[in-house]
Amino acid sequence: MQAKIDRIRAALAALSPAHLEVHDESHMHSRGLETHYKAVIVGDAFAGRRPVQRHQLVYRTLGPLMQDIHALALHTYTPDEWAVQGAAPDSPTCRGGSRHDRATH
Repeated sequence: MQAKIDRIRAALAALSPAHLEVHDESHMHSRGLETHYKAVIVGDAFAGRRPVQRHQLVYRTLGPLMQDIHALALHTYTPDEWAVQGAAPDSPTCRGGSRHDRATH
């Protein structure tokens, strides 16, 4: 069976990105493996769209895969925005709070 991260990359390729990064950040969280992802997507598909519209486009593109993802950090850019930005911000460290975390009191 194909790894979930590979299925995510394959689905996002439908957007014809000029640049695509998908990172499995599950190791930073307490929910287990293959649950938390970060995607950096650069493409003309985002031109003229507000951030929420860009995210909705990505969600539609991923379709049923979204049911298997607990968290997806999206960083979407047009090629011109990416030329200025050059990199996506680092993801914050998980602060816990999941029912999967052990009680500390």
